[in-house]
Order: sequence, then structure tokens, then C-alpha cells
Amino acid sequence: MMNRLIMLACGVMTMSAAVANETITIATVNNGDMITMKELSSDFTDKNPSIELKWVTLEENILRQRVTTDVATRGGQYDVMTIGTYEVPIWGKQGWLTELDKLGASYDAEDLLPAIKSGLTVDNKLFAAPFYGESSMVMYRTDLIEKAGLKMPKSPTWDFIRKAAKAMTDKEAGVYGICLRGKAGWGENIALITAMSNSFGARWYDENWKPQFDSQEWHDTLQYYVDIMEESGPPGSSANGFNENLALFQTGKCGIWIDATVAGAFVTNKEDSLVADKVGFALAPHNNLGKRGNWLWAWTLAVPASSKKSDAAMKFISWATSKEYTTLVADKKGWVNVPPGTRASLYNNPEYMAAAPFAQITLDSIQSADPKNPTVKPVPYVGVQFVAIPEFQGIGTAVGQQFSAALTGTMTVKEALETSQRLVERAMRKARYPK
Repeated sequence: MMNRLIMLACGVMTMSAAVANETITIATVNNGDMITMKELSSDFTDKNPSIELKWVTLEENILRQRVTTDVATRGGQYDVMTIGTYEVPIWGKQGWLTELDKLGASYDAEDLLPAIKSGLTVDNKLFAAPFYGESSMVMYRTDLIEKAGLKMPKSPTWDFIRKAAKAMTDKEAGVYGICLRGKAGWGENIALITAMSNSFGARWYDENWKPQFDSQEWHDTLQYYVDIMEESGPPGSSANGFNENLALFQTGKCGIWIDATVAGAFVTNKEDSLVADKVGFALAPHNNLGKRGNWLWAWTLAVPASSKKSDAAMKFISWATSKEYTTLVADKKGWVNVPPGTRASLYNNPEYMAAAPFAQITLDSIQSADPKNPTVKPVPYVGVQFVAIPEFQGIGTAVGQQFSAALTGTMTVKEALETSQRLVERAMRKARYPK
């Protein structure tokens, strides 16, 4: 009898141990803030010893391909996905995501910035929690612009940016006046060029969903982009995305970089940036048409509907996007390195505002972006640097390939736009727009 009781007790203990060790798989992008999240995740596992974490960290374009395939096929490969403002409302409506209704009483979702939170809800239900939010801005070398005899305005025009980039370029010394995304992808070069095009008066579609790449405004946008990169950009720029341009800027090879506001912490970090004490910030450029070339984005954490471990996944998301996580990063890395752009409380924190010289420009840029009215002329879509329709991933990447070809010189600007017009018209007919 005693042996039987011992065997039963051992069985219960074995079952308990099996239940206790629940592993969730987290798919994320290889950006600096996510690397910090992984580095600090022992804080989560110490507080939740029954949950183990498996990390899949990928380059941006590859991450998007893999999570899109997995969520659409309900593959169940991942329990937490890093996705963006583009995917969340579309996937939420399609039933591909789990509502985040178990983040805990202390989570304080009301503290999330309205501009960020509104893009992550469907029918007033939160389907993703923002890990960091961003717009775009101008980062520039204060020493180089002073040497060129110029002064960067708080709100520069694209004409000034071109003039400054040319004056700051010293190709013999390996210093290039400007770094811009050239890598093809709807979230890479298309994000930058679409945001830029808004300030040139261009739009992807007119009110009846007719593609507009045959417009003068799009020609002016793409011609400007190609010309400034030929004049003042680094060689091989068609292969450069966020991380590649960050490395160029940090090593002193770039005078002006127009990209995500989240980069502010990276370019001013003295451990990683050789020019940390020589960086200034300005609002994204404009063309005197009432729109600046700033986008709106959040990298978020979401639970796919296919996950069988949604409760554990939500515990992790609650930890990673909480006020307490912000304090943890501040304690370990300093206030300047906390994930920006998600919570009002961060921008009401004098310690953060004093530590981060880019904080106010980040907040101003996020709050001024208008996804419902992104362009000079009326449009039927929502989105600043993307068009919030399911077809945009494929269409955007295809157009990005044409624009990248124009940058390398294998196509003219005219040819790239004509090809883009044809392929987008064909895609829209196939998708039966207008609907």
C-alpha cells in the first residue's frame, strides 16, 4: 500500500512538473530594443518560473514573411509575434489574433498614447500591445553642418536637406552627406519613400482606388530620392535598411540620416556611436504643402489565435510593455535607452525628458502624424507610410523592387514608375477594387 502511495505521489509530481514547464516561442525583430528585451527577460522568468522562453530573432523582412505565413495558415509556430501597426487591425478583423484581455489590473492601458493605441484596436478591443512607438525625423552631424556653414532648421525643407547633404559630403574621406533606406520592401524603402511622397503631394491611389504612379508628384518624389542618393549617398545603398544605415551613422560615415525616431537612443549612445556627442535632431522634411515626411509606426507584441498558450503569452506581453519594464530598462541601461513612443507617463517623466534630447521631437512627430488624412489630396485609405489593405504587403514590396532598381540605375525613374503603375493596376483589378 505504501509503495502504491509513493508511486501515485511520484506520478502527481511528474505531472505537476510537466505542467509547470510551459515554453512560449517569441518571434521578434533584430532591432536594438528587442535585443535588450531578450537580454532582460530573466526578470520575467524569475517572476514566472513556470514559463520558459524560446526566442526566434530575425531580420525585418524575414520576420514579416514568417509570421504572416504562420498566422495566415494557423501554423501555431509562435505564441508571441512582433508585428506592426499595419498588420494589427487587418489581422484582428480576420480573427487571426487573440484579444489582449488578460494583461492584468495594473497594466494601465489608458496610459498608452492615443495615436499609437488607436491603431492597435478593433471594435474597441486591444489586439496588440506596443513595445515601442515611432515616427521619423532628421538626425544630423552638428559638427559637419557647422563646418559647411549651415544651420539645420527645426522644420527643414527637402531643398535644404539636399543642399546640406551635398555640402557635408566628402567621398574621399568616406563621409556621405545622407543615408536613406534603399533595401526593397514594403516596410523598408517603401516606408521611407511613401512618407516622403506625402510631403511632395503624391498618393498611392485617388478617391476611386486608381493607382497614381503616373502623376507628376510621384515623378518628383522618386527623382529627388534618386538624385540626392547619387549626389550624396553611400555606395551600395540599395542594400541598406534601418540597421545598415544606423551602422553607417554611428561610425561617422553619414552626415544626415532620416529614419525612425527610435534611433535617437542608438546614435547618442557613447558605447556604440563614435559621434554620440555630435548629433542634432529636426522634424522630418516638408515641401511647403502642409505635410511633412514623417510616418507613424509601432512595433507591437501580439498573440496569434493559433497559440495554445495564450495566457502565458499575455503574461509575457504584459511584462514587456509595462511601466515596470520601462523602469527596469532605465535601471539597467539608463533612461535614454528605454523603449520610446508608447506611454504618456514616459513623456511626463522629467528624468527621461532630461536624458533624451530627441524625446520632444519624437512625441511631436508621433502626435502630428495623421493616418486618416496622410496626404495633401484626399485618399480612400488609412496609413501614412503604408496603405492599410491586405494586398499592400505584396504590392508594396513589388513597387519597392522597382524603386530599388531606379536607385541602382538598372531602371530609369520613368521606367520604375511606369512598371509600378502597371503592376499595381493589375493587382487592384485582381483584388476587385473598389470594393
